Amino acid sequence: MKNRFVTVMMVLAIFSMMAQLAKAGQLLPLGLPPVPIPADNPQNPEKIALGKKLFMDKRFSADSTVSCATCHDPAKAFTDGLPIAEGIQKKKGTRNSPTVINAAYYTTQFWDGRAASLEEQAKGPFVNPVEHGLKNYAPIIKIIKKDPEYPTLFKKAFGINPDKITIDHVVKAIAAFERTVIAGDSPFDRYMYGGQKDAMSESAIRGLEIFRTKARCQDCHRIGQTSATFTDNKFHNLGVGFSAIEPRLMEIVEKVRKAKEKGLALDETVLQKREISELGRFVVTLNIEDIGRFKTPTLRNVAVTGPYMHDGSLDTLEEVIELYNQGGEENPMLDSGIRPLKLTEQEKADLLEFLKALTSPEYAPLANKIKK
Repeated sequence: MKNRFVTVMMVLAIFSMMAQLAKAGQLLPLGLPPVPIPADNPQNPEKIALGKKLFMDKRFSADSTVSCATCHDPAKAFTDGLPIAEGIQKKKGTRNSPTVINAAYYTTQFWDGRAASLEEQAKGPFVNPVEHGLKNYAPIIKIIKKDPEYPTLFKKAFGINPDKITIDHVVKAIAAFERTVIAGDSPFDRYMYGGQKDAMSESAIRGLEIFRTKARCQDCHRIGQTSATFTDNKFHNLGVGFSAIEPRLMEIVEKVRKAKEKGLALDETVLQKREISELGRFVVTLNIEDIGRFKTPTLRNVAVTGPYMHDGSLDTLEEVIELYNQGGEENPMLDSGIRPLKLTEQEKADLLEFLKALTSPEYAPLANKIKK
């Protein structure tokens, strides 16, 4: 009876999510599961439109040059195309800007998973010295209240008057917009879930088989029977960037432990100090086994969202495939599942073609530009 009750509740939750999406005028693309929507932030068209406007507003930065879209540009598949993100005054952080596309399916946000939700994630960059550079959230609320449009838009989205607007309303609207930034319906989806057997090339079909078997990509980049998010939402050590901290590893680890006891500001520190950034998930959990582990990114639209890896150190998918083929970069914390694959040149080429087949139609023009 308990299992039946759990199943019924899951079905009802899925129907609730789908109803909210339908109300917001959003249809699920082929190959994607229902978008998880928190109970305290239901979708509605007004909130989504407001979130998009907030996402694009550069006034919410110390010098009015940076918006969310600066690092997550819709014209660049919601990335910036840079190895390392740049904020106000071209200040560089330590990590690559991941795409917002399908970020709604992650169970944690940021490369190290330090934010539990899109709402929580949206708060971080505003007050990070190397991103938006604000001291606190007060300037954002001040701009919103004095703006000729925002007060009315917030009232429509949340049913509140201007004096009630808080940063929580701001990030809820941004998160609502981000939950509409989803993309499926790729050649892979049409082949896998749409019954269109000619949707992928013969090479890409061979690449899918390699992806699921010899290359073991599916171990982390999951493909389900009815949908695929291409992530296990877990954290793994591939060795990328580890050499920068290995000589002083235990010294750095101890420094972080002591700093966390004193209230280390994660959002600020990991983007200012590379040696701390390279510790990955460890900075969040303080578990030794999490040293150098970073979140498994989705592979959807991967052909148009480079450079790759948490530090943007790999320019091409060919380089990424070669990294995995050689078994990552050796280090004492390397994941046990990462080992040499011994792929042939043809298998590498087929795997590459499969990865290209994960591009959704709305981003296909970007793939054509990259080819040129």
